[in-house]
Amino acid sequence: MPSYEPVTAVLRGLDVLRAVNRLSAATVREIHALTGLNQPTIVRMLETLIHAGFIRRHAQQPLYLPTGKTLELSGGYTLHREIGAAAIPVMSRLRQAVGWPSDVAVFDGDAMVVAHTSRGEGRFLFERRTGFRAPILATSLGRAFLAFCAPADRQRAIALAARSPEPWNQALQSPGALEASLEAIRAAGYATMEESYAAREYGGQASAIAVPVLSAGRAMASLNLMYLREAMDQETVVLRMLPLLREASSELSAALGAFGRTEG
Repeated sequence: MPSYEPVTAVLRGLDVLRAVNRLSAATVREIHALTGLNQPTIVRMLETLIHAGFIRRHAQQPLYLPTGKTLELSGGYTLHREIGAAAIPVMSRLRQAVGWPSDVAVFDGDAMVVAHTSRGEGRFLFERRTGFRAPILATSLGRAFLAFCAPADRQRAIALAARSPEPWNQALQSPGALEASLEAIRAAGYATMEESYAAREYGGQASAIAVPVLSAGRAMASLNLMYLREAMDQETVVLRMLPLLREASSELSAALGAFGRTEG
């Protein structure tokens, strides 16, 4: 247990900064949609972050943008770079074998941080960058990790996700249903993308399946496979591609074990 109660204003400021950083250019209304904070609080947090140099106002539009100073906040975090480097050859082989791109991600509280993506290797409609934070309950990456991770990580993820008003976090209102969903993922050995997230982020055109990258039976990362729904349905993806995705996950697990990385 922490020695002191958390400082609410700091937590709210961080929520606003994360929202602006995620959107790249955000309105107050968009920040409200992501954080659930009221407008006066958002404006006060924005003014504070502008004063600190982490956010700036757009000169002509009612938009707020992150500054280069936000890069200082990630300078000490290296786990995703280590895993990303180990994943490059494995994911390149997977891309060549299946023709569809993949992302590998590591756990970071309420989200999975993309450590490497093969979306740039060839043509794919939807790009994704290294460092992107994939919501834990919305994405196949997050759901695969959550089903197979250590109980302490699962509890932490659920507690943090409960603070967000995103529609996919509604599952937290029914703990029994959430556990049943995670048990179904464990039984199947893979997770799928949540439908409301697929609709918002990809217009329903793309989806993904993901498997955990395991160490001693616990997830230390997760690996997905993206696909376009007009080209292939989920049943076909699972039948044809899941064995190759699992093989790549095993290769990645061995590669990560080789340099001693056994925990996310």
